[in-house]
Amino acid sequence: MPKSTVLGNGRMLICFDERACIRDFYFPYAGQENHVRSNSKHRLGVWVEGKTWWLDDPSWTVRVSPRQETLASHVIRFIAFHKELALELQLNDIVYNETDIFVRSVEIINHAPKKRKVKVFFAQQFSIYGTKTGDTAYFDPRSKAIVHYKGKRAFLISGQNGTEGFDQYSVGHYNAMGKEGTWRDADDGILAGNPVEHGSVDSVIGFTLSLSPRSSSHLLYWITAATTIGDSRLLHEYIQKKTPAHLIESTQDFWHAWANKSGETHQQLGDRVNDLFKKSLFIMRSHVNDNGSIIASGDGDMLQYGMDTYTYVWPRDASYIAMAFDRAGYSSLTQRYFSFCRDVISADGYFFHKYRPDKSLGSSWHPWVGEGKVQLPIQEDETAIVLIALWEHYEKAKNLEFAEELYNPLVKKAADFLFSYRDATTNLPLPSYGLWEESRGIFTYTTSMVAAGLHAASKFAHLLGKEEEERRYMQGSHDVQKAILEHLYDKETGLFIRMIGENGERDATLDTSVLIGLSRFGVLPPSDKRLQSYGSAIQERLCWQGPIKGIPRYEGDAYLRAGSDTAGNPWIITTLWLAQYLIEGAKTKKDLKEAFQWIEWTVDRALPSGILPEQVHPQSGEHISASPLAWSHAEFVTTCLLYEEKLQKLSSKKVVMP
Repeated sequence: MPKSTVLGNGRMLICFDERACIRDFYFPYAGQENHVRSNSKHRLGVWVEGKTWWLDDPSWTVRVSPRQETLASHVIRFIAFHKELALELQLNDIVYNETDIFVRSVEIINHAPKKRKVKVFFAQQFSIYGTKTGDTAYFDPRSKAIVHYKGKRAFLISGQNGTEGFDQYSVGHYNAMGKEGTWRDADDGILAGNPVEHGSVDSVIGFTLSLSPRSSSHLLYWITAATTIGDSRLLHEYIQKKTPAHLIESTQDFWHAWANKSGETHQQLGDRVNDLFKKSLFIMRSHVNDNGSIIASGDGDMLQYGMDTYTYVWPRDASYIAMAFDRAGYSSLTQRYFSFCRDVISADGYFFHKYRPDKSLGSSWHPWVGEGKVQLPIQEDETAIVLIALWEHYEKAKNLEFAEELYNPLVKKAADFLFSYRDATTNLPLPSYGLWEESRGIFTYTTSMVAAGLHAASKFAHLLGKEEEERRYMQGSHDVQKAILEHLYDKETGLFIRMIGENGERDATLDTSVLIGLSRFGVLPPSDKRLQSYGSAIQERLCWQGPIKGIPRYEGDAYLRAGSDTAGNPWIITTLWLAQYLIEGAKTKKDLKEAFQWIEWTVDRALPSGILPEQVHPQSGEHISASPLAWSHAEFVTTCLLYEEKLQKLSSKKVVMP
């Protein structure tokens, strides 16, 4: 199920579904150790007039508030309404920015013209470390809280009704021994009060309220996360001392200041685009860990090839996200990412397929052997893009000491690999897996990134006075650019090919990555006729003409394709790549109109919370694959900023009188 919204603070990442249920709970890294399994959830229910109604019941209308200021302060606001019961719930959720605490504020509104007794239940289904065995949950009478723990992970659950805590609780089993879950114990409004259980365990706490006619009442609920039970209790005491209201206000103030740190209003984008721009920054930020790792998606339900998720650090995704942050003015945040890269790069100077947030190697389907020969299980563009992103970071931050610190262990190591991992005859890179991770060969996109990566390395060498390395890397960049035009351009069709296979076969499939690889990183100027021909071909042959429009990755893309009669599902990333190409080549304000239409197209594809997916259904616009995808948000932020920069440049351009 695609996520409706997310919250995070660099250690804790929580993802919610469209019914306001918690579906992913990561700690102590965003993207690693999901303590709520894909078939589990944390629920909220209301007992009234003899029955408990859980928010995942379709009788509730649940929506994320469209109010812009909520997400501008990193507060998620759900509104749930039950017409038959004449009850409304207004939920305000935060993850505290300073420590690992989740707080949910609940306003219960009685729209009925009569006094009513209402009970509110919060049900937790933890699977600590991602497994359902060996967990323990118990009622702690000292803290008046429920504690779930296993090993070095502890979660404390409590709440407050005015000055009082919860008045009911129970602990039991779920999805085990034929039991659906302890949350079913709340269906009659009375919890059994079982104080402890182990194995696959869940828990429920309840509050009893008396609501006058057409009145409301307020509850507070929280979860603390720590590595020991003692620390989880200390956080619980911290909440009581500081008060939940203080935590909510402090979090709102911090994230509001964070979102507006540059002081730029982005008025030229308009309210709708600017709203998604800020929401995208928050969603991207929730995928960044304190150690600098940046995961692709917190969507733990999206199972990729081999039943694996997107909760890894791909150097490619992470570098595009880092470049967007740098361009938006958050260089202090991205500096930690490049330190992460320094720590995980291989001894031979390349990056592997993907990594876990704790810097360990991620899962992979890339083999070390092919046709009986040893091969590197890499996507070479992932090594090159780190150098490209690092130079863009330097241009924004101008931190010379940091550049010098990373030069030998990261820049030189990666550049030496890119320089040497080439065919001696053609100067093309040796085969590796492509950015779409489906085949192995020599890709125009990868080759373009290698040229740009070596160019970035030469600029670092020049900056630090390393003349020999500067000349070497610059020559390598020129040689690779020349090789692109000699070997990857088809003069008969007037178009670049997508790749040369390992057996020399030439694949002329139209691919958006070719366009962005050649245009965005300076391999070819916007005025180059060959580049323009490719851009025209993308627009004519790849633009989906159905009700949703948009651009797929390439012709015939079959990954999660919604129908056999389509060229492939529209992707947010590739559609925005076309917009970036149009912005780069624009000569007048009028030329920017089409690019801005694609920006607005992206806004139309977002959920009310701002969530953007990897791809969308070509007829319905339904989100497909990982949602949110941080890379999609990064390309939106980048495209908006490129649009503003170009608009300003064209606006200030002097008109030469005849």
